[in-house]
Amino acid sequence: MRHINIPIFIPQFGCPHQCIFCNQKKISSQTSVPEPDEIRSTIAAYLEAAGDLRFEAEIAYFGGSFTALPQKTMEEYLETAREFLKRESVRGLRISTRPDYIDEEILVLLKTKGVTTIELGIQSFEDRVLQASGRQYGAEQAEEACRLIKNKNFRLGIQLMAGLPEDNYRYAMLTAERTAALKPDMVRIYPTLVIKETPLEALFRNHKYCPLTLAEAVDVCAGMAVIIRRENIPIIRMGLQPSEELRTEGNVAAGPFHPAFGELVEQKIFYDQARVLLRRQEKNFYKHKIWYLRVNPKDVSKMTGYKRNNITNLNEEFDINLKVKIWDGQPRNMISLDN
Repeated sequence: MRHINIPIFIPQFGCPHQCIFCNQKKISSQTSVPEPDEIRSTIAAYLEAAGDLRFEAEIAYFGGSFTALPQKTMEEYLETAREFLKRESVRGLRISTRPDYIDEEILVLLKTKGVTTIELGIQSFEDRVLQASGRQYGAEQAEEACRLIKNKNFRLGIQLMAGLPEDNYRYAMLTAERTAALKPDMVRIYPTLVIKETPLEALFRNHKYCPLTLAEAVDVCAGMAVIIRRENIPIIRMGLQPSEELRTEGNVAAGPFHPAFGELVEQKIFYDQARVLLRRQEKNFYKHKIWYLRVNPKDVSKMTGYKRNNITNLNEEFDINLKVKIWDGQPRNMISLDN
C-alpha cells in the first residue's frame, strides 16, 4: 500500500533559535502560518485528489520546531489534524522538531493526540559542528531524544546535514555511524547550502566559511548513505526539494545545489560498487573481450550515470569493454559482474 504525507508547512514557527543555515522564507514557498481552517482545507484537498487509490497517509507538520510551539497552539494544530484520523486512510500524524524540545511529558501528549512519527533535525552528531551551527544542544542530548522517542514506540526520523561549519569527511562518517547505531526508521540527508539572508551567508561573504563543491557533497553523502543502508535503514531523501524558491536566482548564494542531487549520489554509490567488483576481477580481464555489469531494470540510470559517464570512466580506468546488462532478478541497489 502506498504511503503519502499530507504536508502542512509552519515555516520557522516555534523555532526558538536562529540556526546559521536556515531561512525558511527562501526554502519554502510558504511564509505565513496556516490557520486551522486552512489546514482542514489542505488535508481535505489531498484526500480528495487521492481518490480511490489504495494508500495510507500521515498528516505531517513540517518547517518549524513543532514541540517548541506554545502548548495551546500545538494542541490546536494536533486537534485539527486529529479530526481526520477517523478516516480509514489516515493512519497518524507526523511532526518535525528539535532534539532539545523532546522530553517524557511532551511525548505522552503527542501519543495521546495521534502522533505516530517524529522527525528530529539533528544535523550532526559532532559537538563542534553543532556549536558552530548554532544548534544549542550536544550530540549526547540528541541521542537521548532519539532513545526516548523509540522507547515510546514512535517511528523515528533523523535529518542530517553534510558540510556545515567545522564539518569534514571524518565527522560526517562518524555522524552516519552514530545514526545507524540508533536504528531510526528513516533518514534524510541534505548538503549544506548557503541560503540568502542567513548568518551562514555572512560567514561566506566574509570568507569564513567555504561550502562543499558539488563533487565533494556527492562524495560525502554517498559515504554516509552506504553506512546507514548497511543497517537496512531507508534514506527517504537526499538533497533539498528543488522548489521554485531555490531555483530563483540569488536565493542560493553558494553551495552544492542540484535539482537531481539524490540521483547524483546514487550514481556515485553504483560507480564505487562497480570499481570494487572490477578490482577483484582485474587479473582475469584478459580472458574475455566484454564484461557486463548486471543491474535491476530500475537501476540502469544509477549505473550508467549522467551521459553514461560511469561506464565511460570505468572503461577508461580499467581499459576494458564494459557494458550494462539488465536482469529482472537482480536485487535493487546491487550489481554483479558477468562475462
